[in-house]
Amino acid sequence: MVRFTRFGDTARRIAEANSVAVIGLGRFGNSLAVELMAGGTEVLGIDANEDIVQSLNSQLTQVVRADSTKEEALRQLAVNEFDRVVVAIGSDIQASILTCSALLSMKIPQIWAKAVDDRHGLILEQLGVHHVIYPEKDMGKRVAHLVRGAAMDFLEIDRGYALVKTAAPARLHGVRLGDTGIRKTYGVTIAAFQRPESAWQNADADTMLGPGDKILIVGPTSNAEDFAQLA
Repeated sequence: MVRFTRFGDTARRIAEANSVAVIGLGRFGNSLAVELMAGGTEVLGIDANEDIVQSLNSQLTQVVRADSTKEEALRQLAVNEFDRVVVAIGSDIQASILTCSALLSMKIPQIWAKAVDDRHGLILEQLGVHHVIYPEKDMGKRVAHLVRGAAMDFLEIDRGYALVKTAAPARLHGVRLGDTGIRKTYGVTIAAFQRPESAWQNADADTMLGPGDKILIVGPTSNAEDFAQLA
């Protein structure tokens, strides 16, 4: 059994910084927590599995074993002082729901919770969780779009609206974007471009694309996918 008080002071210090508490350190929670750390965000990681906790001991700001379904345990870890908490529990739906309920009772301003399916997600929404995410479902949709067409990357910004990375089609090479009529003809906008071996740049009406250039296009999903098919 973890004695939570030994972590209280450290957790409070983390909560005062640019910080996030991540509860559930399986594959998704682990990846999320490590990526947050890489971006300069301090992370308090919590999991019920001692082996997982030990494996992340040197990678997160603080990582502890605790039962996140118990509000008292969360308070002793100063989770109630965090503005942002991610519940990444996926293997135990009951634990996910109880943890979210405890966090909501502590009035955490922003709670992100992983849902394993639509039913789980509906329960989390009914509880009042601020952001319900579907990592497996969203990744499946993203890969499906990539497999279906010539897009190099795909992000659905909202239902029916997407950001797509693709190669600049030959028909646009050497022509000012302002003279192509892309938005009127294809219903998409070229937001940015990248020359070979160069950084991304914002696109404007005077931008002219060439062989090897990559572009970011935004627009209705079907339009963006159709445009990515152009040669």
